[in-house]
Amino acid sequence: MIKIWITGANGQIGTAINEVLDPLEAEIFNTDKEELDITDTEEVLNFGEMNRPDVIINCAGIVDLNLCEKEPELAYRVNALGARNLSLVARKVGSKMVQLSTDDVFDGLSKTPYSEFDDTNPKTVYGRSKRAGENYVKEFTHKHFVVRSNWVYGRGNNFVNKVLEAAKNQTPLALASDQFGSPTSAKDLARLILHLIKTNEYGTYHATCQGMCSRYEFAQEILKAAGKEVEMKAVPTKESDLSYARPAYAVLDNFILRIIDLYQMPEWKESLQEYMNEREEG
Repeated sequence: MIKIWITGANGQIGTAINEVLDPLEAEIFNTDKEELDITDTEEVLNFGEMNRPDVIINCAGIVDLNLCEKEPELAYRVNALGARNLSLVARKVGSKMVQLSTDDVFDGLSKTPYSEFDDTNPKTVYGRSKRAGENYVKEFTHKHFVVRSNWVYGRGNNFVNKVLEAAKNQTPLALASDQFGSPTSAKDLARLILHLIKTNEYGTYHATCQGMCSRYEFAQEILKAAGKEVEMKAVPTKESDLSYARPAYAVLDNFILRIIDLYQMPEWKESLQEYMNEREEG
């Protein structure tokens, strides 16, 4: 039975991996900051050596952009040094390592989707700290999968749930019509990760649902799928609600997945519909 250690297990992607995993196929070690501090090198090494996981999936991270700007040391400690510590364990016990990353490693100035071969140029502390984490993983482990995604939603605090909350309270929304990305379900990302770890196709991957839209169009589709309405207007990012100073153009091209014919992500509207159906059932 494969042993999988998931850090940041209570977050959107960690939760989704646990939902998608067959408990009969794997022994799972779930840790979040309450159980284990990934910034504490000794603690991480002790846990890793004691449990000897076959795979480490690092879903832990400081993702709040404003918090990263206010507390850069915290951002680098968790997003970069945390990844380094887990990489050291992976190398020591021979684990495969999955590092979750982000479109924020790019500057958002492109007019065409970013491939894995495009140069990174992060403009935020969050993006720079995540790139530093990627670099540590690449430096310390050879059996690694760096998985970049964007506009991820699942259980927890995210754009989809904020739009639905606004609709419930009939709070008018002003949403960015000049921010573009590919909404990606945490569950679809989890399915891809579980597929990847069964392979030896190591490297960096872009993994988003297919298609792209603006934040405004995304919100329209959320409301349509939920059968709800709220007053909305399309505005530039600086006048918008629920958006931060993220890359204006965050569209990733799943280039490697495509050229090695490894896995095909679903279309974003289909995934959103699946998520909405599950919300209603739950």
